[in-house]
Amino acid sequence: MTKWEYSTVPLLVHATKQILDTWGEDGWELVQVVPGPNNPEQLVAYLKRQKREKHA
Repeated sequence: MTKWEYSTVPLLVHATKQILDTWGEDGWELVQVVPGPNNPEQLVAYLKRQKREKHA
């Protein structure tokens, strides 16, 4: 079974692509972008990536 981990990231309008590219390089996939809870003009990105197996 695939296990996922999630992250939320505030997006700066003038640097959205750079922010998403940086997270994408670390294996994160964009799931959705929504308005922020306190300010609808502040966007928040929801990201996911497959959890890595922990070796003891």
